[in-house]
Amino acid sequence: MFYTRRDFGKLALAALPAASPLAAVLESARQPAKPDSRFAGVHIGINAPYSFRGLPGGPEDILNYCRQLGVSALELRSQPVEAFLGVPAHLVGARGGGRRGGGAGQGVGERGRGRAALTPEEQAAQRARAEELLKWRLGVSMDRVREFRRKYEEAGVFIEIVKFDGIYALPDDGIEYSFDLAKALGARAISCEISVPDTKRLGQFAEKHQLLVGYHGHASTTPADWETAFGYSKYNGANVDLGHFVAGNNTSPLEFITKYHDRIPHVHVKDRKRNNGANVRFGDGDTPIRDVLAAISKNKWQIQGTIEYEYPLPDGSDVMTELARCVQFCRNALT
Repeated sequence: MFYTRRDFGKLALAALPAASPLAAVLESARQPAKPDSRFAGVHIGINAPYSFRGLPGGPEDILNYCRQLGVSALELRSQPVEAFLGVPAHLVGARGGGRRGGGAGQGVGERGRGRAALTPEEQAAQRARAEELLKWRLGVSMDRVREFRRKYEEAGVFIEIVKFDGIYALPDDGIEYSFDLAKALGARAISCEISVPDTKRLGQFAEKHQLLVGYHGHASTTPADWETAFGYSKYNGANVDLGHFVAGNNTSPLEFITKYHDRIPHVHVKDRKRNNGANVRFGDGDTPIRDVLAAISKNKWQIQGTIEYEYPLPDGSDVMTELARCVQFCRNALT
């Protein structure tokens, strides 16, 4: 169920002590002022629409959620932008571009683990949809993309990173479109899942467009994986997921972030336990969220702290209330 800003504020405030920090956040979210989630020089953002689990994820929805939460920065996936641009409904979810071959080199999280193999007929239909989607994308007006950007920025929300799914399977002109889209949105980086061999090819496009690529790592990703990608291009970077790093590497990511801070456009802020432990509420795991945010602030690194909501929803709560808690946790860590 989606609440209006007024309804959300009333419901959330009624469930909290009036003097609590979270109540203050929600109270301020009801005001008409533009959102501002820059705390001590660190821009706190949200991975959208991914973090708004179970809620409508259209362009207006995302903007409304940001207003409610007081969040002024995003890592925005490309799908809401293309919805605004009018992508045909039957092409939503089409993968790749049809001319390079579907799925080769896709990273963890992009392969659809557990899915049955496609029949030859299904593969042919998928290729045809991919070709049609690519044709549509190459006809997109970047003026319309800039209109989307203006709409968000006039509301006080800045699209700093654009996330692309399935980018490795795109032909060259599809990748060109992706970089052009990100630049028209005002992004200072794009992001995608990491597939180390494919970062060599993608890094060449990043060099051409002089736009950093933040490769997202999971628990199986090691510093050596990113370092290999760094060697392919000076515009190959890292989207360090703090929780996944701790869960998979059993150590703090701070040393890696300090060493390569100029290669890191954003970190995913989440909390996990070591030894591939569970996602938990911020502050309940082994992830040094406060230490990382403090280092970004102290050193004035241009790294967005991107909240990625993944822990189980507590009984009696809802996604927006938990996201407000996450924002408040980051604020408290920095002020």
